[in-house]
Amino acid sequence: MKSIVTGGLGFIGSNLVDQLILKGHKVTILDNLSTGRLSNVSHHNKKNIKVVKIDISSNKKLDKYFKGTKYVFHLAGLADIVPSIENPNEYFKSNVVGTFNVLQAAKKANIKKFIYAASASCYGIPDQFPTKETDKINPMYPYAFTKWQAEELIMHWVKIYKFPAISLRFFNCYGLRSRTTGAYGAVFGVFLAQRLAKKPLTIIGDGKQTRDFVHVDDLVRAIIKASLTKKNGKIYNVAGGKEISVNKIAKLISNKRVRIPKRPGEPDRSLADISKIKKELNWKPKIKIEEGIKNLLHNINYWKNAPVWTPNKISQVTRSWFKLLKK
Repeated sequence: MKSIVTGGLGFIGSNLVDQLILKGHKVTILDNLSTGRLSNVSHHNKKNIKVVKIDISSNKKLDKYFKGTKYVFHLAGLADIVPSIENPNEYFKSNVVGTFNVLQAAKKANIKKFIYAASASCYGIPDQFPTKETDKINPMYPYAFTKWQAEELIMHWVKIYKFPAISLRFFNCYGLRSRTTGAYGAVFGVFLAQRLAKKPLTIIGDGKQTRDFVHVDDLVRAIIKASLTKKNGKIYNVAGGKEISVNKIAKLISNKRVRIPKRPGEPDRSLADISKIKKELNWKPKIKIEEGIKNLLHNINYWKNAPVWTPNKISQVTRSWFKLLKK
């Protein structure tokens, strides 16, 4: 089985590559290395993996990499809120044009299934909990909008060309290899780097805001299940289906904490309705948050070279956040 994983050197992508190779796939990774790391896949035998450094948004000559490919997992794209507001052109190019290029190459290759890593950010700040796939789409900034545009593009190809695709709307994912880059980075990566450096964990606002976390191992199981189903043109939420406060997460990691101002434009609550994927794909999360965090702490040295955020550093890099989003 030959598979392509775009963004396969990143957090979720590299964890997916691990499982695909265990299942006997030959994997080609398309990645521009902007945030991905070669070290995330360096443990694999080169017979099973091929890494191509390429920008999918500016390179339309992708066809040669897709020959004989059965499965395409499209995870490449730009994330983060403020950079997308400051430079929407780059986000449109990466998330929409890049998706179009991959989509066209996959269509020509007559693949079996195309799995798109969509984002729960398409819901904006929901007013319905738990949030269903049929709830209002309300992207709040260019990152969310371009991720949703790419999803719409794929679903249109399903409708017009009978293209075999499924879109998975990821909620908050955590696990080994989570990133710390960006104005804050992913909360777990930031907290773990701070604990290693013996610094207090930076809690945004009162810390009572909740998020719906799903462990990367559970998320990868959902991705692979989606690739094997005969269902087509479906959109599924992928999440833990439970909400947990930032305060509780911090308590499980460290006793040292410091509070920083709440960021504008962020929801106070996140909770996904995952009944659809449970029913239709027979998938449900298995890893409890306490177990997942315990495993991260066991592997904490992964973040030893990660940047350590302090309140002062955060204040410096997030001035534009407040300037652009404060109402």
